[in-house]
Amino acid sequence: MANLDQIDRRLLAELQDDGRMTNVELAGRVGLTAPPCLRRVRALEEAGVIKGYHAELDGAKLGFAITVFALVSLKSQAEEALRQFEEAMKALPEVRECHMLNGEIDFILKIVSRDLQSFQEFLTGKLTSAPNVASVKTSLTIRTAKQVPGVPLED
Repeated sequence: MANLDQIDRRLLAELQDDGRMTNVELAGRVGLTAPPCLRRVRALEEAGVIKGYHAELDGAKLGFAITVFALVSLKSQAEEALRQFEEAMKALPEVRECHMLNGEIDFILKIVSRDLQSFQEFLTGKLTSAPNVASVKTSLTIRTAKQVPGVPLED
């Protein structure tokens, strides 16, 4: 874990909430002047604590009406088989998240799709035929009660 002081944590919390604010606005919110604020942010970026800046998009307004979670079991858990599956998932734009799990299920995927027909085509044409896949269990999201990016940062 990075050695962060209170100002660094406040910088991160502010940027996590609104990554578009100017450096001057950010500096004012955390009680710094602009030059040291920018130095701190750049240091956090260089240390890899800040990995990037992204716009949060409304998938439904862009035609991606459904979100599905898929539990994937593989035929083999050998490292090469795991890597092949992960690389295949990285190449599929519909797969928005891919997490390896411990226990009975090997991976959980977050998948977006335009509609059920498109998802069915994705499932049978791309996911179940991916390297080393033994089984896939899917659950369609009915509604989302909470979706917060990042991590909790206490003040």
